[in-house]
Amino acid sequence: MVPRHPLARKPAPGLPDVWLFSDERTVAGIAELAAILPPGSGIVFRHDRLAPGARWRMFRRLARIARSRKLLLLLAGPPALAKRWGADGAHLRQPLARRAAAAHRLGLIVAMPVHDGREARAARRAGAHAVFVSPLYPTRSHPGAPVLGRAAWLRLARLAGAQAIALGGLTPARARALRLAGGRDAGWAAIDSWDEKAARRRQKRKAVPT
Repeated sequence: MVPRHPLARKPAPGLPDVWLFSDERTVAGIAELAAILPPGSGIVFRHDRLAPGARWRMFRRLARIARSRKLLLLLAGPPALAKRWGADGAHLRQPLARRAAAAHRLGLIVAMPVHDGREARAARRAGAHAVFVSPLYPTRSHPGAPVLGRAAWLRLARLAGAQAIALGGLTPARARALRLAGGRDAGWAAIDSWDEKAARRRQKRKAVPT
């Protein structure tokens, strides 16, 4: 068995089962999407293409919404930046995996992406609290990319040794099916599912007579 990082905290209590990944290509703004999340959900804030000042301002706006709705907010980026910005944790892509020890020292929740066995083992060594295992289903984020399927997803989730969250073409119905297939404690995250829900809400509001 691959040992957990010596600086890893005990599993963070009460990590959300439901997550939103921010993405520049969504039609709805991040504030609109955050407003439709169930209270207690989680958000991974990316928007890496924004200029640093604009990204900071968007994050601060999102942080205010997160506080008011009891949402957990992770910043995709270096732990020091996540701490400085007041994020609850850092989402460490694989190039930043070696900074997990710093994130633990700063008292941050540590999340990492997992796409294969190598990345699952890296997340386990890093003592990640949560891993986003993807893609479970085809996704518009990575068109044409091979998908894991349930059996491979479950293997990677076990190998990573952390709370596993499914990503890639997820909907509430698909999340329920994954739990029934053996991923009893699996969470789920999405981009398009939330964007589509926001669009339906806008359509309903337009349909209401004034």
